[in-house]
Amino acid sequence: MNLNPRARAEPDDQALDLIFIEGLRGHTIIGIHPGEFDTPQPLVIDVTAGVARAHACDTDHIADTIDYSVVRLRLLRLLAEHRLTLLEAFAEAVADILLHEFRAAWVRVKVVKPNKFADVQAVGVQIERRAAPRPAPGRSAAVLQLLASGMVPESR
Repeated sequence: MNLNPRARAEPDDQALDLIFIEGLRGHTIIGIHPGEFDTPQPLVIDVTAGVARAHACDTDHIADTIDYSVVRLRLLRLLAEHRLTLLEAFAEAVADILLHEFRAAWVRVKVVKPNKFADVQAVGVQIERRAAPRPAPGRSAAVLQLLASGMVPESR
């Protein structure tokens, strides 16, 4: 039993609401081995997206959180449209979608090829990513102007 309080699944000390999709199944062309270049194969995707206390907890409106039904449709579109060869790159594309299009603060993405080998249940990759810190409102333009002029603003 790990009693270290920092050994949590959360990306930092701020509590997150986690929205997840487990076991999204689809077929796509992905891989580097013979037989993978032109034949769709099954993938299973698990996604967990963290948002800092979703406003939907108070409002009960879907617009105030990440709508997993919209995420599902976006991931199915990615499966149909991507031109990637590695699961790592595919997982990164999924993470980028959650972080940038859906504004998640943190994501965990797992992409699995089930039954890739006769003696292995599944192979795959799992990644975690965080959103880049957002600049404080109102100071961004001023900071950029100072940097462009060669001056560096003071820390407050």
